[in-house]
Amino acid sequence: MTKIIVDGNEIDVPAEYTLLQACEQAGAEIPRFCYHERLSIAGNCRMCLVEVKGGPPKPVASCAMGVRDLRPGPNGEPPVVFTKSDMVKKARHGVMEFLLINHPLDCPICDQGGECDLQDQAMAFGVDSSRYAENKRAVEDKYIGPLVRTSMNRCIHCTRCVRFTAEVAGTGDMGAIGRGEDMEITTYLETAMGSELQGNVADLCPVGALLPKPYSFKARSWELTKTRSIDVMDALGSAIRVDTRGREVMRILPRINDAVNEEWISDKTRQIVDGLKARRLDRPYLREAGKLRPASWPEAFAAIKTKVQSTRPERIGAIAGDLCAVEEMYALKLLMEKLGVVSIDCRQDGAKLDPRFGRASYIFNPTVAGIEDADAIIIVGSNPRRESPVFNARIRKRWLRGSLYLGGIGEKADLTYDYNYLGAGPETLARLSEFLPENCERPILLIGQGALTRPDGASVLALAAKTALSLGFIKDGWNGFGVLHTAAARVGGLDLGLVPQSGGLDALAMAQPGALDVVFNLGADEIDIAPGAFVIYQGTHGDRGAARADVILPGATYTERSGTFVNTEGRVQWAERANFPPGDAREDWAILRALSAALDAKLPFDSLQALRARLYEAYPHFQKIDAIAAGDGATLKKLAATDASTTAAPFVSPITDFFMTNPIARASAVMAECSALARARQTSLQAAE
Repeated sequence: MTKIIVDGNEIDVPAEYTLLQACEQAGAEIPRFCYHERLSIAGNCRMCLVEVKGGPPKPVASCAMGVRDLRPGPNGEPPVVFTKSDMVKKARHGVMEFLLINHPLDCPICDQGGECDLQDQAMAFGVDSSRYAENKRAVEDKYIGPLVRTSMNRCIHCTRCVRFTAEVAGTGDMGAIGRGEDMEITTYLETAMGSELQGNVADLCPVGALLPKPYSFKARSWELTKTRSIDVMDALGSAIRVDTRGREVMRILPRINDAVNEEWISDKTRQIVDGLKARRLDRPYLREAGKLRPASWPEAFAAIKTKVQSTRPERIGAIAGDLCAVEEMYALKLLMEKLGVVSIDCRQDGAKLDPRFGRASYIFNPTVAGIEDADAIIIVGSNPRRESPVFNARIRKRWLRGSLYLGGIGEKADLTYDYNYLGAGPETLARLSEFLPENCERPILLIGQGALTRPDGASVLALAAKTALSLGFIKDGWNGFGVLHTAAARVGGLDLGLVPQSGGLDALAMAQPGALDVVFNLGADEIDIAPGAFVIYQGTHGDRGAARADVILPGATYTERSGTFVNTEGRVQWAERANFPPGDAREDWAILRALSAALDAKLPFDSLQALRARLYEAYPHFQKIDAIAAGDGATLKKLAATDASTTAAPFVSPITDFFMTNPIARASAVMAECSALARARQTSLQAAE
């Protein structure tokens, strides 16, 4: 630690701190535009100037000068820094005056109004007049894709967007052309950005030059109600904020959570807002003579009761979808137990994961933050860039630091970082010892759903566990065996034991012709149930599940209910309700409670609080929000001892279209445009090759 005096306050800070970080630790407010904690230092806005006693006879950029670069006083006194001296104030006034020379007076019509760094800092650190009367510079707006709108007259060349696409996203989509006054920020030939994280540049922009295009001119920040929630577009569980006006969701923004998503979210997370209200189910429906007709709740419940009571329990099954919260899955499990049903499953994609092998067999044991401690990562049957872009950015962050061995088994893909392609299928996994470097202290074996949803997925999982145990991926103080999920509900469902009981069928078996007579479908839209069974669909959108249903019960989306989710690393997370479901739609746990009474199998709760009380009593770890109930690596020995006979088929990622993975995304016009652009880009690349 190094002693330093900031505005008369003596503090101890690490020598590797910048002056900006040291001053902020001392409680001083340092303005900045180009500096960002998660990006490299550019030092080009000069707004963070401070005065260093005994230093150069001019202000210094605090973001670009380190504490270790300061000289002590003549008698060994700690270095002294001033952040409020007359020199500093005059320098900041000058910098702000220069920034505003060409900045247009767009504040009344700018979407950044009310949350603009330039507005705030001009008021706090600027002056009330300008000495410049020349015409302002004009810059043409650029097309950079369907998600980000440009107003380049406002750009102050902070280069945050350029550094983000180069360092975090890894695509290098944005750059600068020209020099001096003619410098402009743009993409190559004004093409659309290709990153799945591109929407974050609008959050990073300190002025109104880059803005979310779908949200343009929709609302002002002070009109919105802010609600903390959790993203369900993938299994990472990114921390988000849902902004609503009245009953309508207006936008979704990231929240800072260093342990999970830092402060980034994917484009799908951010821009599925229009999909939350399009193609919505807002009343019950019954199928008569092959066609669905609107019905009342009593009519729908009566039809279900007639069918269920005339069917033996062994001919009834239930499937839980990928966007379900823990509460409704628990209610579904209790209802099926009361009906004597043993065919129940939360794995609609057919993943061969089983809670009987312990929690360590189906969570990402190293944790997301633990990726930064790894010295080797082997990716098996996964494309993290498609399956969880923010998770992929965390791997890239570790790769940028160097001294990391990265290997891939499965599809060859552009993951935004270099890796050693080892092979395509299970035979390469069995020979992993030939590729893994020696003396790896903290290796990670990442198993994706492309390896687990195959017919031999259970054998691949057993082989992976055996490999991890034999090669030192699991040792005292470190468990490097990790499963990357694609469904937000999957770990929570496995924690609840939502898998077939003795004699029951799994999801894929339930969907086969003649397998069952009645199927309860709780939001499972990624599975095709064969004709013949009577399907009760409880969901939110007119998607695949509703098209196959005989009875539709309209439910609530993740923004319209309060729920618990468990992410891929086993972290229990809490999502608050931001708005209310449309029409006659209701929260899923309430629908199941009302249905249980109609089926003469009344569930033992009348409120969400009572449901959670029973849930916490049966599964105590669900009440420990933001905590991870770690899996026991020793239990993987039982998994490793099972049959590991695999086929030679190569691993293939289950996600082919990142923008179309669930009913909310498929209802979004913005996601449809992004999907079309992604397909066109992929086709043109193949043609060029």
